[in-house]
Amino acid sequence: MEKLFDNLTDNQAEKILKSLAAHKMHYPQNHVIYPSDTSFIGLVNTGYVQINQIDLNGGKTILEEVEENEIFSSTFSTFFNKDYEILAKEDTEIIWIQPNQIWKSDLKTKEYFQIFLQNFFQIIETKTQEKNERMSVLTKKTIRNRLLEYFNLNSQKRGTKYIYLPFNFTDLAEYLSVDRCAMSRELRYLKEEGFIEIKGKRITLLYNKYNHLYKPY
Repeated sequence: MEKLFDNLTDNQAEKILKSLAAHKMHYPQNHVIYPSDTSFIGLVNTGYVQINQIDLNGGKTILEEVEENEIFSSTFSTFFNKDYEILAKEDTEIIWIQPNQIWKSDLKTKEYFQIFLQNFFQIIETKTQEKNERMSVLTKKTIRNRLLEYFNLNSQKRGTKYIYLPFNFTDLAEYLSVDRCAMSRELRYLKEEGFIEIKGKRITLLYNKYNHLYKPY
């Protein structure tokens, strides 16, 4: 994914952060993060965070994984009610930015600030695409079809039949909003039926989505 400070020097990034009145906060592992304002951009400086939706029974659905140098923001997500949490999955440092400061910056005429803005809008576009992909997965009614849709989307994005899961299988179940045991059973069936191979976090697709006979690649 694009980074907020791609194609910028460290010095330029520091100048931009200073002009935006950004500040750093540290959070220990498993700490639930509460932004101090309802409008924010959070840049993960070190560590990584998980955005979760919590249902009435306490069940968790992973909405987003945000790694080092990536951002999450109220600009393209809704985190401000009791149904959502922002969780530090390991010791994490976040640089907080107020979005309205972007438009007030005294660096707006600088070329490197324009690059920063281009990066920001590209990230918003990518996040929107990811949301659409997630909806495509969650609209599938069966666990099998959710798994296959998730695998297919990742395969197409990377142009390879090899998929490396960004999280463990418990988190995958939460991301797909399905029962962990039922998902494990369906993965075993898919493996036995020759749809996939599983080795650790690597999934190998043995079929082509556009080939109704599901012949190997």
